[in-house]
Amino acid sequence: MATPVRCTLQVITEKEFTMIQSNMAPLGMAVTPHHLASESALAVLREGGSAIEAMVAAAATIAVVYPHMNGLGGDGFWLVVPPNGDPIAIDASGAAGSLAHVDFYHGETHIPHRGPKAALTVAGTVSGWQEALTLAQELGAAQLPLTRLLRDAIRYAADGIPVTASQAAATAAKQHELQHQPGFAATYLPDGSVPAAGSRFTQPALANTLSMLCDHGLESFYRGELAHHLAREMTALGMPITLEDLQTHQARRCTPLHLAHSEGDIWNMTPPTQGLVSLAILGITDRLAMADADEAQTVHRIVEATKKAFALRDQHITDPRHIDIDVQSLLDAEHLSTLAAQVDDRQAASWGTGRGPGDTVWMGVMDSSGLAVSFIQSIYHEFGSGVVLPGTGITWQNRGAAFSLQPDHLLALQPGKQPFHTLNPAAARLKDGRTMVYGSMGGDGQPQTQAAIFTRHVIQGQPLQQAVSAPRWLLGRTWGQSSDSLKLEARIAPETVQQLRALGHEVELLPDFSEVVGHAGAIVRHNNGMLEGAFDPRSNGSAAGF
Repeated sequence: MATPVRCTLQVITEKEFTMIQSNMAPLGMAVTPHHLASESALAVLREGGSAIEAMVAAAATIAVVYPHMNGLGGDGFWLVVPPNGDPIAIDASGAAGSLAHVDFYHGETHIPHRGPKAALTVAGTVSGWQEALTLAQELGAAQLPLTRLLRDAIRYAADGIPVTASQAAATAAKQHELQHQPGFAATYLPDGSVPAAGSRFTQPALANTLSMLCDHGLESFYRGELAHHLAREMTALGMPITLEDLQTHQARRCTPLHLAHSEGDIWNMTPPTQGLVSLAILGITDRLAMADADEAQTVHRIVEATKKAFALRDQHITDPRHIDIDVQSLLDAEHLSTLAAQVDDRQAASWGTGRGPGDTVWMGVMDSSGLAVSFIQSIYHEFGSGVVLPGTGITWQNRGAAFSLQPDHLLALQPGKQPFHTLNPAAARLKDGRTMVYGSMGGDGQPQTQAAIFTRHVIQGQPLQQAVSAPRWLLGRTWGQSSDSLKLEARIAPETVQQLRALGHEVELLPDFSEVVGHAGAIVRHNNGMLEGAFDPRSNGSAAGF
């Protein structure tokens, strides 16, 4: 008779179970809103590539597989955190073309959101890839050739990828306003109709463009044969960007904004982005006893801090050459304490209007050396301007729609001026030794989502994946709407909704999991060297590690 085996049932808590479910790895990790981009980054890490190289591979792949959210015709921002030393930021955003002046928009009350007149700024994202790879060389972290980094993207563009539900929904929702824009229907409406989710979607012209970049270098986008082709097509379409505008564009390195938080050091992007907003929210709420806040108090305090931070943004943030104060000074402890004292726990404050939507991708990568990257790439609204440059497969952004045609406005249009950006990648070094990169897409929602994730995970101790997956909110406008209400995912507790309404918030409910609140993600390096990643179930993404 066999000897019986004694089994002991070990009971674990929900928190412990969530931690077991989290994605953890010892050597490298990538988090992106599309699983193919995560796998592209992971493959580069496996072959000995650095976090920077892995991010370039992910950036190229995501440009192909999430074309309604980002692409080569948009802008990018990098926050690189080395194992030791200060973080380095890269601003890869383009300025208004030399022909983009007020007279160019004669008869318009505002800059159009679609069409050639909306495509008025240089696309900076490819210059960011180049500057990041140059930085990798300087850090001794460059291992792989460009042909390897862009290989997956070229294959997916040439052979095709399954259309995501996100792309299908965005195409269907915007078909009426985009189908007549140059190149849009030929690229995004194969056979004259919206491609169904799961159908094969090919982009042969984009595959050719990516191959040209491999053959001639990333610089050729601005100062090579490809640049000449882009300039000719832009002129033919009536876009206000010239060959000289492309040739003079350069990504630039800068010192990121810094917040001294009670939990550690937090960094974010400088103007023209709203990185100030993300840091100011956390600086204000750091003074509001968030560790002991319940769900309604957490949302209320972050929302009220958001209103204060938006006011700073709307007063100051524009092209850094046009700012007359030291933006870093707005994050001084005394100033943040003054703003925190103005937050009323019993009543929601009135506020103005937000800056509206933005389709974007946030991605994070960490490698075995301790190098970490927080990265954002965007074409602004879904499908940007809607203009696809002939023969290239490149959809040009409409970021310049953020400019104003009023000459006395902070964001007044001028040739060569950088537009306001909602984009802002975040990173932190915590006092307990952990390093964290995190972020989200979503226009006005980006700083709000960052605050939610940081507060839930770092301050309130929620597991990382739970902090990302939990119901979120958006104060401000969303796609095609004029409402500036507080929008909550319907999964949020009914009693929380009641309490927020009692505090005076104008509350609207969203679906349980809504893209309106963004696609977020995060990676944390623990003290034992283990990496933990969390992706957003609202996206098609993943957290992949090895």
